[in-house]
Amino acid sequence: MTSPDISLGRWFAARAARSAHRRALTFEGRTRTYGELLSRIDRLAAALRTRGVSHGDRVAFLGANQPAFLETLLATARLGAVFVPLNFRLAGPELAFIIRDSGANTLVTDSAHQPTIDKIRHELTTHCYLIVGPAEAGWENYEDLIATHSALPAPDSVLADETAIIMYTSGTTGRPKGVILSHANLWWSNINLLSQFDVHENDVTLVAAPLFHIAGLNVTTFTTWFKGGEVVLQRSFDAADCLAAIERHHVTTMFGVPAIFLFMSQAPAFPHADLSSLRMAICGGAPVPEPLLRLYAERNVPILQGYGLTETAPSATFLVAEYALSKLGSAGTSPIFTDVKIVDADGRAIEEPHRQGEICVRGPNVTKGYWNRPEDTTRAIDPHGWFHTGDVGYRDDDGFMFIVDRIKDMIISGGENIYPAEVENILCGHPAIAEVAVIGVPDDRWGEAVTAVVTFRLGHEPLTLEELRDFAGASLARYKLPTKLQVVDALPRNSTGKVVKYLLRQQLQPQRTASETEPTSP
Repeated sequence: MTSPDISLGRWFAARAARSAHRRALTFEGRTRTYGELLSRIDRLAAALRTRGVSHGDRVAFLGANQPAFLETLLATARLGAVFVPLNFRLAGPELAFIIRDSGANTLVTDSAHQPTIDKIRHELTTHCYLIVGPAEAGWENYEDLIATHSALPAPDSVLADETAIIMYTSGTTGRPKGVILSHANLWWSNINLLSQFDVHENDVTLVAAPLFHIAGLNVTTFTTWFKGGEVVLQRSFDAADCLAAIERHHVTTMFGVPAIFLFMSQAPAFPHADLSSLRMAICGGAPVPEPLLRLYAERNVPILQGYGLTETAPSATFLVAEYALSKLGSAGTSPIFTDVKIVDADGRAIEEPHRQGEICVRGPNVTKGYWNRPEDTTRAIDPHGWFHTGDVGYRDDDGFMFIVDRIKDMIISGGENIYPAEVENILCGHPAIAEVAVIGVPDDRWGEAVTAVVTFRLGHEPLTLEELRDFAGASLARYKLPTKLQVVDALPRNSTGKVVKYLLRQQLQPQRTASETEPTSP
């Protein structure tokens, strides 16, 4: 029996053939059906082929969320080429590194980001430049190419294990690494997700998280298209716009990182927003504070936590709706086609419940490695195929996974291991606190001092360190309580909404914090 073609371009075309009349993509007031979208994709693929894009070549995209991102990805897949999404918030030199490292021979961008590329163009070996917007010298107009080409007559045959995407990690600890994701990785991640939550043909999913991030791209976007539903795409995240879009388009599903749901809950319109159509909100990227979970639950919107990484495309564990409240705060269990284990410092599997260790993942959704980084690949993936995530977690008595924190973010104070996410979860419950990040800063006495970096809600009096410790002391051991407090206007976040803790550490190390206490024991 011949294996089915599960490549991204093939299955999307098959869905479009069966759902040609159905609404596929809505963006800024314009909706295209599956048939219309596939026509544009195949004409773009034909245009790319005439511009020299062949099987295995890399095509990069730089720009905010927009239809051209998804069209370029799918057109590239139809040619058996490799899509390289670029983080549009990066500076020119950072983008130049990624474009060169990936070996992209074609770049598609929009008018807003053309000046950035023009400044670094002399550093690139890319030979074809397409622009979504008015074309200037050295650029070809994206829409003109689609309009002047007929549909691709014969898409390339693509094997499941061929590379579909090279997605570069955020690079918070150094140079970004290109994660190789095959067509099979994307396919099996979606099959895993569909085994964990229900997607209906009439679903409308709201996509506001950046598409260059794996979860924004591959949690609800492709699962919805797989079933013939509609994607409502936002150019960028805005809390008020998202709340309005949910009501206007009768949105049924949505993915976001914790910051997205936090900012939506803090918007003035939130208390009166009509969220009745929203069947589930899926959250990943960081542990969700329990107060935020309860706030949405009060509005009959379950936030279902998932856990994954770029390297797992991204599904690794998921909390199904049945346990949304009874296992509040859990990241759930691994899906059908993926195995997850927890190991100790010596790499031995931990079987006991509630014992913490590093999370390891193995399955057909897991990357085969890093682009041009064989040593990094060997370090991350052991000979038995287990990907070592660098994240700490544990299982409860029923086998449900709880994510504790990143190993590298762990604080060691007075010889005790302290995981910031645990402390943050408690501090977030204080009504005066809008956001909080807990980090360790060097301390002559204890090695590291537990430091709370907070922003306060409007209309609330700022807390003192002593008040903060009194509040947290009811739930946390004394050695976990903050010994320093720093008040900031906003927490630094990367493009995916995660707090960039190394920037906080850099900012706080040279200076004395706003408040300090010197306890007799940590």
